[in-house]
Amino acid sequence: MAATINLKIGDSVVVKSGAKDPDLGIDIEGWQGRVIEVDAKHKLICIAWDSVTLKNTPDWVIQKCETEGLDWSRMHLQSDQVELANPRDTEKDIEEIVKKLKSKYAWLYLGEEGKRIQAVLEGVSPDDYWTALKRWGEHLAKVMHFPFDAEISAAHPRGPQRDDDRVRVKGVSLLDDSYGVIVELRLGRRRYDHPLDQLKPLDKNDPNSQIIKDYATWFANR
Repeated sequence: MAATINLKIGDSVVVKSGAKDPDLGIDIEGWQGRVIEVDAKHKLICIAWDSVTLKNTPDWVIQKCETEGLDWSRMHLQSDQVELANPRDTEKDIEEIVKKLKSKYAWLYLGEEGKRIQAVLEGVSPDDYWTALKRWGEHLAKVMHFPFDAEISAAHPRGPQRDDDRVRVKGVSLLDDSYGVIVELRLGRRRYDHPLDQLKPLDKNDPNSQIIKDYATWFANR
Protein backbone atom coordinates (compact mmCIF):
# COMPACT_ATOMS: atom_id res chain seq x y z
CA MET A 1 0.00 0.00 0.00
CA ALA A 2 1.28 3.48 -0.91
CA ALA A 3 2.30 5.68 1.97
CA THR A 4 -0.12 8.44 2.83
CA ILE A 5 1.14 11.97 3.46
CA ASN A 6 -0.75 14.75 5.14
CA LEU A 7 -1.13 17.51 2.62
CA LYS A 8 -2.28 21.05 3.19
CA ILE A 9 -3.14 23.97 0.95
CA GLY A 10 0.02 25.64 -0.35
CA ASP A 11 2.20 22.51 -0.33
CA SER A 12 4.32 21.97 -3.44
CA VAL A 13 3.91 18.47 -4.83
CA VAL A 14 5.17 16.41 -7.75
CA VAL A 15 3.24 13.63 -9.46
CA LYS A 16 4.56 10.10 -8.94
CA SER A 17 5.34 7.47 -11.55
CA GLY A 18 2.32 5.74 -13.05
CA ALA A 19 -0.15 8.59 -12.57
CA LYS A 20 -2.28 9.62 -15.53
CA ASP A 21 -4.50 12.56 -16.39
CA PRO A 22 -7.99 11.39 -15.31
CA ASP A 23 -9.60 13.02 -18.38
CA LEU A 24 -7.06 12.58 -21.19
CA GLY A 25 -5.31 9.44 -19.96
CA ILE A 26 -1.82 10.77 -20.63
CA ASP A 27 1.21 10.12 -18.43
CA ILE A 28 1.76 13.05 -16.03
CA GLU A 29 4.70 11.73 -14.04
CA GLY A 30 6.90 14.63 -12.91
CA TRP A 31 4.27 17.33 -13.31
CA GLN A 32 4.51 19.72 -10.39
CA GLY A 33 2.32 22.31 -8.72
CA ARG A 34 0.75 23.56 -5.51
CA VAL A 35 -2.15 22.11 -3.55
CA ILE A 36 -5.13 24.47 -3.67
CA GLU A 37 -7.86 22.14 -2.34
CA VAL A 38 -7.86 19.17 0.04
CA ASP A 39 -10.68 16.66 0.36
CA ALA A 40 -9.41 14.52 3.23
CA LYS A 41 -12.55 12.38 3.34
CA HIS A 42 -12.11 11.15 -0.25
CA LYS A 43 -8.30 11.52 -0.25
CA LEU A 44 -8.48 13.93 -3.17
CA ILE A 45 -6.49 17.08 -3.83
CA CYS A 46 -6.60 19.77 -6.46
CA ILE A 47 -3.24 20.89 -7.84
CA ALA A 48 -2.61 24.20 -9.60
CA TRP A 49 0.29 23.49 -11.96
CA ASP A 50 3.40 25.61 -11.56
CA SER A 51 4.86 27.76 -14.33
CA VAL A 52 7.48 25.17 -15.34
CA THR A 53 4.85 22.49 -15.86
CA LEU A 54 2.60 24.87 -17.79
CA LYS A 55 5.44 25.97 -20.07
CA ASN A 56 6.19 22.33 -20.86
CA THR A 57 2.61 21.20 -21.37
CA PRO A 58 2.20 20.08 -25.01
CA ASP A 59 0.17 22.42 -27.22
CA TRP A 60 -2.23 19.66 -28.18
CA VAL A 61 -3.09 19.03 -24.53
CA ILE A 62 -4.11 22.64 -23.92
CA GLN A 63 -5.97 22.78 -27.22
CA LYS A 64 -7.91 19.61 -26.37
CA CYS A 65 -8.72 20.95 -22.90
CA GLU A 66 -10.03 24.18 -24.41
CA THR A 67 -12.21 22.40 -26.97
CA GLU A 68 -13.58 19.99 -24.34
CA GLY A 69 -14.10 22.61 -21.64
CA LEU A 70 -11.42 21.26 -19.28
CA ASP A 71 -9.19 23.38 -17.04
CA TRP A 72 -5.59 22.89 -18.15
CA SER A 73 -4.17 24.97 -15.29
CA ARG A 74 -5.19 22.57 -12.52
CA MET A 75 -6.13 18.95 -11.88
CA HIS A 76 -7.74 16.72 -9.24
CA LEU A 77 -5.76 13.65 -8.20
CA GLN A 78 -5.67 11.11 -5.42
CA SER A 79 -3.41 12.31 -2.62
CA ASP A 80 -1.30 9.14 -2.82
CA GLN A 81 -0.40 9.95 -6.44
CA VAL A 82 1.89 12.80 -5.38
CA GLU A 83 4.75 13.51 -3.05
CA LEU A 84 6.11 16.67 -1.48
CA ALA A 85 8.56 18.71 -3.54
CA ASN A 86 10.48 21.97 -3.32
CA PRO A 87 8.75 24.91 -5.03
CA ARG A 88 10.50 26.08 -8.18
CA ASP A 89 8.69 29.32 -9.01
CA THR A 90 6.51 32.09 -7.57
CA GLU A 91 2.82 32.93 -7.81
CA LYS A 92 3.76 35.81 -10.11
CA ASP A 93 5.49 33.38 -12.48
CA ILE A 94 2.30 31.33 -12.63
CA GLU A 95 0.11 34.38 -13.27
CA GLU A 96 2.31 35.44 -16.16
CA ILE A 97 2.35 32.07 -17.92
CA VAL A 98 -1.39 31.52 -17.40
CA LYS A 99 -2.09 34.95 -18.90
CA LYS A 100 0.15 34.16 -21.87
CA LEU A 101 -1.46 30.78 -22.50
CA LYS A 102 -4.98 32.18 -22.20
CA SER A 103 -4.10 34.73 -24.86
CA LYS A 104 -2.90 31.92 -27.10
CA TYR A 105 -5.76 29.45 -26.63
CA ALA A 106 -8.73 31.37 -25.18
CA TRP A 107 -11.18 30.99 -28.09
CA LEU A 108 -10.56 27.40 -29.15
CA TYR A 109 -13.59 26.17 -27.19
CA LEU A 110 -15.75 27.72 -29.95
CA GLY A 111 -14.64 25.08 -32.45
CA GLU A 112 -13.78 26.00 -36.04
CA GLU A 113 -14.99 29.56 -35.54
CA GLY A 114 -12.85 29.70 -32.42
CA LYS A 115 -9.74 28.78 -34.42
CA ARG A 116 -10.36 31.64 -36.82
CA ILE A 117 -11.09 34.04 -33.96
CA GLN A 118 -7.89 32.94 -32.23
CA ALA A 119 -5.92 33.69 -35.38
CA VAL A 120 -7.30 37.24 -35.45
CA LEU A 121 -6.67 37.84 -31.74
CA GLU A 122 -3.30 36.09 -31.43
CA GLY A 123 -1.42 37.58 -28.47
CA VAL A 124 -4.37 39.61 -27.17
CA SER A 125 -5.58 38.88 -23.65
CA PRO A 126 -9.22 37.72 -23.59
CA ASP A 127 -9.74 40.24 -20.78
CA ASP A 128 -8.51 43.18 -22.88
CA TYR A 129 -11.73 44.03 -24.69
CA TRP A 130 -10.64 47.33 -26.23
CA THR A 131 -7.41 45.96 -27.71
CA ALA A 132 -9.35 42.99 -29.10
CA LEU A 133 -11.95 45.33 -30.59
CA LYS A 134 -9.26 47.43 -32.27
CA ARG A 135 -7.70 44.26 -33.66
CA TRP A 136 -11.08 43.28 -35.11
CA GLY A 137 -11.53 46.74 -36.60
CA GLU A 138 -8.15 46.50 -38.35
CA HIS A 139 -8.79 42.93 -39.50
CA LEU A 140 -12.27 43.60 -40.86
CA ALA A 141 -11.19 46.74 -42.70
CA LYS A 142 -8.46 44.66 -44.35
CA VAL A 143 -10.29 41.45 -45.30
CA MET A 144 -13.88 42.48 -45.94
CA HIS A 145 -15.04 43.50 -49.41
CA PHE A 146 -16.98 46.77 -49.56
CA PRO A 147 -19.53 47.77 -50.58
CA PHE A 148 -21.96 44.86 -50.22
CA ASP A 149 -25.67 44.41 -49.82
CA ALA A 150 -27.02 43.17 -46.50
CA GLU A 151 -30.12 42.68 -44.45
CA ILE A 152 -30.59 44.05 -40.95
CA SER A 153 -31.09 41.13 -38.59
CA ALA A 154 -31.62 43.15 -35.39
CA ALA A 155 -32.73 46.77 -35.53
CA HIS A 156 -32.95 49.12 -32.56
CA PRO A 157 -36.67 49.41 -31.58
CA ARG A 158 -36.45 53.22 -31.61
CA GLY A 159 -34.14 53.53 -34.59
CA PRO A 160 -34.94 54.41 -38.19
CA GLN A 161 -34.15 50.92 -39.46
CA ARG A 162 -36.36 47.86 -39.23
CA ASP A 163 -35.60 44.16 -39.14
CA ASP A 164 -35.14 42.77 -42.65
CA ASP A 165 -34.42 46.20 -44.16
CA ARG A 166 -32.06 45.83 -47.11
CA VAL A 167 -29.08 48.16 -46.99
CA ARG A 168 -25.81 48.92 -48.75
CA VAL A 169 -22.78 48.54 -46.45
CA LYS A 170 -20.01 51.00 -47.30
CA GLY A 171 -17.25 50.26 -44.76
CA VAL A 172 -16.09 50.29 -41.14
CA SER A 173 -16.82 53.71 -39.64
CA LEU A 174 -15.94 53.48 -35.93
CA LEU A 175 -15.48 51.31 -32.83
CA ASP A 176 -17.84 51.60 -29.88
CA ASP A 177 -17.44 50.34 -26.30
CA SER A 178 -21.01 49.04 -26.16
CA TYR A 179 -21.85 48.11 -29.75
CA GLY A 180 -18.47 46.98 -31.08
CA VAL A 181 -17.56 47.48 -34.73
CA ILE A 182 -19.85 50.00 -36.40
CA VAL A 183 -20.22 50.17 -40.17
CA GLU A 184 -21.56 52.86 -42.45
CA LEU A 185 -24.60 51.85 -44.42
CA ARG A 186 -27.07 53.43 -46.80
CA LEU A 187 -30.80 52.90 -46.68
CA GLY A 188 -32.24 54.61 -49.70
CA ARG A 189 -30.52 57.99 -49.82
CA ARG A 190 -29.88 58.15 -46.09
CA ARG A 191 -26.62 57.34 -44.34
CA TYR A 192 -26.59 55.47 -41.01
CA ASP A 193 -24.13 53.81 -38.64
CA HIS A 194 -25.05 50.31 -37.52
CA PRO A 195 -23.43 47.46 -35.50
CA LEU A 196 -21.77 44.96 -37.83
CA ASP A 197 -22.95 41.91 -35.85
CA GLN A 198 -26.56 42.86 -36.64
CA LEU A 199 -26.12 42.55 -40.39
CA LYS A 200 -26.36 39.58 -42.74
CA PRO A 201 -25.12 39.69 -46.37
CA LEU A 202 -27.87 39.04 -48.88
CA ASP A 203 -25.64 36.79 -50.97
CA LYS A 204 -25.14 33.57 -48.99
CA ASN A 205 -21.95 32.91 -50.95
CA ASP A 206 -20.48 36.30 -50.09
CA PRO A 207 -17.13 35.67 -48.28
CA ASN A 208 -18.10 38.50 -45.95
CA SER A 209 -20.75 36.19 -44.45
CA GLN A 210 -18.23 33.95 -42.66
CA ILE A 211 -16.14 36.92 -41.57
CA ILE A 212 -19.14 38.65 -40.03
CA LYS A 213 -20.29 35.43 -38.39
CA ASP A 214 -16.86 34.92 -36.79
CA TYR A 215 -16.82 38.48 -35.50
CA ALA A 216 -20.41 38.19 -34.20
CA THR A 217 -19.52 34.96 -32.39
CA TRP A 218 -16.59 36.68 -30.68
CA PHE A 219 -18.71 39.72 -29.81
CA ALA A 220 -21.42 37.53 -28.25
CA ASN A 221 -18.87 35.60 -26.19
CA ARG A 222 -16.46 38.40 -25.28
